[in-house]
Amino acid sequence: MKIRLNKFIAICGIVSRRKADELIKQGRVTVNGEIVEKLGIKVDPEKDIVEVDGKKISYKENLIYLVLYKPKGYIVSLRDPFNRPKVMDLLPDFKERIFPVGRLDYDSEGILLLTNDGELAYRLTHPRYKVERVYRVEVKGIPSPEKLEKLEKGIPLYGKRTAPSKVKLIAKKGKKALLEIKLYEGRKRQVKLMFLAIGHPVLSLKRISFGGITIKGLKPGEWRHLNKKEIKVLKKNVSLLD
Repeated sequence: MKIRLNKFIAICGIVSRRKADELIKQGRVTVNGEIVEKLGIKVDPEKDIVEVDGKKISYKENLIYLVLYKPKGYIVSLRDPFNRPKVMDLLPDFKERIFPVGRLDYDSEGILLLTNDGELAYRLTHPRYKVERVYRVEVKGIPSPEKLEKLEKGIPLYGKRTAPSKVKLIAKKGKKALLEIKLYEGRKRQVKLMFLAIGHPVLSLKRISFGGITIKGLKPGEWRHLNKKEIKVLKKNVSLLD
């Protein structure tokens, strides 16, 4: 059965489908020795030889799924020109190439998923699948019910209104407030910008759940493999199970 080239690259755990398209545009992908010059072509995984940067790729039999409690002061990136601590520094050297699912700011903490399952990673971060992310947020001041309702309905961000969310005031701490917010999309610095838009800058941010997976039992910097039940939950959330 033939499948789209970008999907095959993602399934092999190289990069997401979106980034696979970028590799194709850059002329870094060949099929049967020929550089691919246009997007959308299909390949037969059992017959065609696909190479990225001159290296043959194939389905990964050993798929890895990890959950990490990202501490503050680490960047979610494979490389950093400023030589700051990276989340990958907290993990052992796996034979397989694993990568973070989505992002979490340098000064934020909480759950981060990592895998070499490119198709799952792509779907978990695509807004179409509405994967739930839950954050505990401490902000300056006490937001009024009207402001929280405004957040829930959506506010303009990057030229597009944010998707509906759920916000709950957990506690008032003097001139600060602790809240919980549930989002179904993950734009860059979204939580911080949303609260800034209603006049309550974020003082600290912790993601406590992603797609139903939590960091329960983990301390900052610790990680573990997801169990079969958790993997099934993630795949079911993004329609990867029959």
